Amino acid sequence: MARVVLPEDSTTEISELIDVLISLLFESLPRRDQRNWARVYLNGLVRTTGKKTIRNIAGTGASSVEQSLQQFISKSPWDWTPVRRSLAQHLERTAQRPLAWVLQPMVIEKAGDRSVGVGRQFVPQLGRTANCQQASGIWLASSEASFPVEWTLTLPGPWTSELLRRRRAGIPDTARSLTPAQDAVHAVQRMAASWQLQRRPVVMEVAGADLPQSIESFTLQDIPFVFKVDGSLPVSFGGAGRYKPGPHTAPARELIDSLRSQRRVVEWTRHGRAEGAVTLLTSASIFATPGEDRPAPAPPIPLLLVGAWTEAALLPSEFWITNIGDRPLAQLFLLAKLTDRVSLDFAETCEPVGIRDFEGRSFRGWHHHATLASVAHAAKLLGARPPVPDGYPGPTRSAAATARPPAARPPAARPPAALPPVARPATPAVLPPHPHLPGQTPRREYIR
Repeated sequence: MARVVLPEDSTTEISELIDVLISLLFESLPRRDQRNWARVYLNGLVRTTGKKTIRNIAGTGASSVEQSLQQFISKSPWDWTPVRRSLAQHLERTAQRPLAWVLQPMVIEKAGDRSVGVGRQFVPQLGRTANCQQASGIWLASSEASFPVEWTLTLPGPWTSELLRRRRAGIPDTARSLTPAQDAVHAVQRMAASWQLQRRPVVMEVAGADLPQSIESFTLQDIPFVFKVDGSLPVSFGGAGRYKPGPHTAPARELIDSLRSQRRVVEWTRHGRAEGAVTLLTSASIFATPGEDRPAPAPPIPLLLVGAWTEAALLPSEFWITNIGDRPLAQLFLLAKLTDRVSLDFAETCEPVGIRDFEGRSFRGWHHHATLASVAHAAKLLGARPPVPDGYPGPTRSAAATARPPAARPPAARPPAALPPVARPATPAVLPPHPHLPGQTPRREYIR
C-alpha cells in the first residue's frame, strides 16, 4: 500500500474523522463540554499553521476560547490513560496490524526552567548536555505506518525531591525520578498488563546500565523484545567463532565479528525510500548478564545477539539483543528497522501536529497535550489512507526484505543454519504469517 500525502483540501474529511474519534475514544470524559473542547483542540492541531500553542489554536481575539482551552488542557482532571488505551485498541482494529511496539525517545529543548520535567542533562540522542525535557513515545508500528499511543515524561531528581516544585507542577505522589529507559519499560509493562492488546515485540534502544533490569522486567512478564545495544557492550556466551567452549565474556562487536564467515545477505527496502539496501547478518547465543546489585539468575536467561554489516563495511556496525528465538534473522532485522518507520512518521506527521509544542508548566497539561497530539496524528494518517481489511494484508512493495546466501558460499556447500536455542516468551511474537515478510514474493528465498 503506497503512502498517501495529505492534500490541503482534505481537512474537511479529517474533521469528520475527528468527530468519529471523539465519540469512540473520549467516552471516559464525563462531560459533553470536555468532549467539545477536545474537538476544538484536535482541529486546531491539524489546521493551525506554525507552533501549536493554545494561543495559536484559539486564534487572535478569542480570549474566552483561549481560557477554556487552557482550563481543559492544563487544569481539567480528566484521565488520559483511558483515551490512549482506546486509541490503541481502535488502531489495532482499523489500521494495518502492528508488528511491534517501538519506543521512540523525544527530546524537547527549552530556554527556561519552569516547564515540567525540564533540566540540564546529558542527552545521548544529541551527544551533548542540553536544557530540555526527555520523553518517550510507545508506537504501534507496521511496515506501512506507525502511531504513538502512550507517552512517558522523565522527571529529573529536583522535580520529585523538591516539594514546592512538585506541587506547582501537579506531579502525582506516585511519580518517581527514573531514567528514560526505566520509565519506558514500566509503561510497556502497564500496557501489556491492562490495555487488552495483543502483545507485540518491543523494539527499543537500551544503554548498558539499563539493560539487565530491562531484560529481567520483560522476561518476568513474558514480553518479547529486540533491544538495540552498543557494540562495546560486554556479553557472556558459552563458545562461538574463534572462542572455545566457555564461559566467556567479550564485547558484542568482537563476538559478532568472529562469526563473519556465517553471515547471511539480506536485501530490503528502506522505509520512505525507493532504493534498496543490502545488509549482512549473523547471530550468536548469549546469556543475560545480571546487574551489579542483582544475583545471577539460575538458570541464566538465554538470548540471541544479532549483528549487522552494511554491504561495504569491514566491521559490524549495529547490534541487537533479543529473546525471540523462533524467527529468521531477516524478520528480526526488519523488526529492528521499524524504528526507521517511526522516525519517518514522527518527522512527517507527529511533529507537524505539535507534539513538542506544549508551553504549559503542569504535568497533567503535558500529558493531555501529548494524548491529543497522538489522536491528531492518527486522524491525519487514517484520513490519508484507505481502510485496511481485517487480517494481515497481502505482500506489498514497501519494506521488502529478501535473503540469500553470500556468493562466496554456494548453497550446495553450506549445511542448513539453525537459530541457536534461546528462551521463547509464553506469548509469542506476532509477526507476518510464515514464510512471507512484508514485500516478499513466494519466489524469493527465505532465511532459515
